[in-house]
Amino acid sequence: MMQTETVTHVMRALADPTRRAVFERVARAGEITVADLTRGSGVTQGAISQHLKSLKQAGLVAERPEGRRVFYRAQPEGLMPLADWMQHYAEFWSGRLDRLRALLEEIEP
Repeated sequence: MMQTETVTHVMRALADPTRRAVFERVARAGEITVADLTRGSGVTQGAISQHLKSLKQAGLVAERPEGRRVFYRAQPEGLMPLADWMQHYAEFWSGRLDRLRALLEEIEP
């Protein structure tokens, strides 16, 4: 998969606020089951499963079956395409912001 496609896939996966919340809960928990994610979320187990499927396809979570249960854990490396993309723009803006800061200091010392 091309880098641009990967970034797009990660962005789409994280664009949904419920999916982001699921990802954050998985990341905080270390490992967690669908049942545990559903409890207290106000979202159905089926919806949680669909969100996890999208996160898994984007490379953001992995699953580990254990008997009848499946444990999900965050895959931080799945965020790397997005972090790399953002780093490119951070470098782009950094120089411009430094020049703006210098200009503002010239105007108002």
